[in-house]
Amino acid sequence: MIESEKQENADILEKSIHYLQTHGFEHIKADFEGYEVPKSYLKKGSEIKITPDIVAIKNGKKYFFEISVKSQKSRLLKSKWLFLDTISRLKSDRFKIITTRGHYKFTDSILNEINLTNKKPIKI
Repeated sequence: MIESEKQENADILEKSIHYLQTHGFEHIKADFEGYEVPKSYLKKGSEIKITPDIVAIKNGKKYFFEISVKSQKSRLLKSKWLFLDTISRLKSDRFKIITTRGHYKFTDSILNEINLTNKKPIKI
């Protein structure tokens, strides 16, 4: 989810955190009130900061979670997902997409456009 959309979709972020807690994830960091903010990455040569929506640990593995909602800025969203996927592969971590009803088709089309067809979104 893009930074500007986090306030509008706080309820989806809260549902996602609750979902992860019930599925055994620990040490949850989220860009949400009451949680520690995950580490941000700064794009070289610009002021763009990339912060994963949720970072959690399960069975010793670190997971990056990104909430997928319809967005007008799909280009920024695509670059964020590609960056997080690359970072997770470099460190042998995991990268997952979480989506909700009404956003499935948008999520699938974005994943197809950036060739992350091996990613199956978590549907909440």
